[in-house]
Amino acid sequence: MSSSALSPAAWLRGSRRPTWLSDPKVLRTEVLAGLVVALALIPEAISFSVIAGVDPAIGLFASFTMAVTIAIVGGRPAMISAATGAVALVIAPLNREHGFGYLVAAVILAGVFQIVLGALGVAKLMRFVPRSVMVGFVNSLAILIFMAQVPEMTDVPWPVYPLIAAGLALMVFFPKVTKVIPAPLVSIVILTVITVAAGIAVPTVGDKGELPSSLPVPGLPDVPFTLHTLTIVAPYALAMALVGLMESLMTAKLVDDITDTHSSKTRESVGQGIANIVTGFLGGMGGCAMIGQTMINVRVSGARTRLSTFLAGAFLMVLCVVFGPVVSDIPMAVLVAVMVMVSVGTFDWHSIAPKTLKRMPAGEITVMLITVVCVVATHNLAIGVVVGSITAMVVFAKRVAHLAEVTAVTDPDGTSVIYRVTGELFFASSNDLVGRFDYAADPDKVVIDLSAAHIWDASSVAALDAIETKYAQRGKSVRITGLNEPSARIRDTLSGELTGHH
Repeated sequence: MSSSALSPAAWLRGSRRPTWLSDPKVLRTEVLAGLVVALALIPEAISFSVIAGVDPAIGLFASFTMAVTIAIVGGRPAMISAATGAVALVIAPLNREHGFGYLVAAVILAGVFQIVLGALGVAKLMRFVPRSVMVGFVNSLAILIFMAQVPEMTDVPWPVYPLIAAGLALMVFFPKVTKVIPAPLVSIVILTVITVAAGIAVPTVGDKGELPSSLPVPGLPDVPFTLHTLTIVAPYALAMALVGLMESLMTAKLVDDITDTHSSKTRESVGQGIANIVTGFLGGMGGCAMIGQTMINVRVSGARTRLSTFLAGAFLMVLCVVFGPVVSDIPMAVLVAVMVMVSVGTFDWHSIAPKTLKRMPAGEITVMLITVVCVVATHNLAIGVVVGSITAMVVFAKRVAHLAEVTAVTDPDGTSVIYRVTGELFFASSNDLVGRFDYAADPDKVVIDLSAAHIWDASSVAALDAIETKYAQRGKSVRITGLNEPSARIRDTLSGELTGHH
């Protein structure tokens, strides 16, 4: 049964009984994964609040509402959505210039745009993202996750470095002892206890900003409901909707690959919209899928269901509201170690292995590198994916353009010549087609055999028209043969219609 045919009740609970209800092992994995992700979300959400220029509680509220809502309405189980840097960068100027009310209005409108785009099938565009762009996206993400940790490792007290090293060591070696409890959770607990007990003075989560002490309250954005407000908010909302969808759909595709399962990208698109609307009405800053936290959840902790996503949001609020003083004491160094492990695990090391690079076509490597450079330079995943995809199309067009070949055979009696064209005729290959014929020296009868070719666009029809015109100017006749049905149809429709004069 497709997700579009599900009843509302089935939509909420999923098409079958959740595995964690019947399998205690799965339940334990999901609960512990949710707890680890919640702890990792806190400093990130506070950091993104700073980028957006809002109070830390706003980012934490957004992470809570996004995770809980998307766990119910999203299309990709186990994927984490929360406040993100990409969204924060998009809406920061709006908050700076017009105030927090306009930011909230933009989040709600972005959610509406995402639902509309999801319903229109924008998720289907994901099939046009080539594998080389996907690899570039993953690698640039790993680099960004690592780069985000660098400020936490510079100009800090010296005990930070042994703590990071100890955290990394625990996460590498603890799974060899047992995988029952996630290694990141063990690292966070052990090193926090040691730091507090020994009174080691290092930066903590509490230094990032004050944690909220109560739950968010629903309300309307504090803006005048006028057309002028809409003109201010709409461009930011659309940018946020597009960036959020692209990041979420790319992350969903990555999780599909890791877990060998399929997810509904249309449902995910609509779900992101619903989550942002809910977040906006609860005064949050909006968000989208988070690659780092998703990797902690799926790859590091082994979570596979919606429960881990729901609990990540629920635990986040419980940790902030109930255990705020305890969470504030967690050393940033431990969370840095967790994110460094995530960046190492996220990076596709196989893609840069000398053996792989030797076999890979130069065009594919170029596309991957351009995607990485664009993302790392702009800190914007959407820009990197768009530029990478366009580069891949150009590389593909150049490669296919060379596949169009023209060979000429003149009759022994010299009265006619047959040109055999093979390959794909489209704008890139048909542009130099006109120059492949000997208009002056050819006999009076010219046959162009297209039985091994295919016409794809108007450029190819225009090129054939130009060839016929050049021969006609010299009093020579041209007969085009061997067209397959789609090629004949496009030529019959457009031939003679592509220039101002007939």
